[in-house]
Amino acid sequence: MIQRIQSIYLLLSGLLMGSLFFLPLAQITDKENAVYNFMYRGIENSEAEIVIPMLALAILLTAATVVTFLSIFLFKKRMLQIRLCGLNMGLLIGSTGMIYYLGTKAIDQIAGTMSYQLTTAFPIVALILTFLALRAIGKDVALLKSMDRIR
Repeated sequence: MIQRIQSIYLLLSGLLMGSLFFLPLAQITDKENAVYNFMYRGIENSEAEIVIPMLALAILLTAATVVTFLSIFLFKKRMLQIRLCGLNMGLLIGSTGMIYYLGTKAIDQIAGTMSYQLTTAFPIVALILTFLALRAIGKDVALLKSMDRIR
């Protein structure tokens, strides 16, 4: 059944991660007051030219988004869905760490100040939603096992 609460949690998590492909993660202002946007694919200047490419972050965010949407449609295979949620939680923790690490490295290269946006917290919120989905899937598995014992 795709209308379970864990599907809602996973859908919200996937939408949050998908929105990172369109919204900036942070803005960097250098000493000449030039503004750079920290996007998923790298640091862009005001003409939308990539100044510092960040392929690893793009791959990690893409993998996290794909795994989230894949786990929604594996609702009949609950144990695989649990494993995919665990993998997704690892990817989300890694993406949060990579956003911070690459942001600090970009500040060193550009020699400016960074102001993080609200979208920087999206992987953390997606991590919490994925954990809630994992707990709900676990409850479903426990319920099904208890029904098998009654028969």
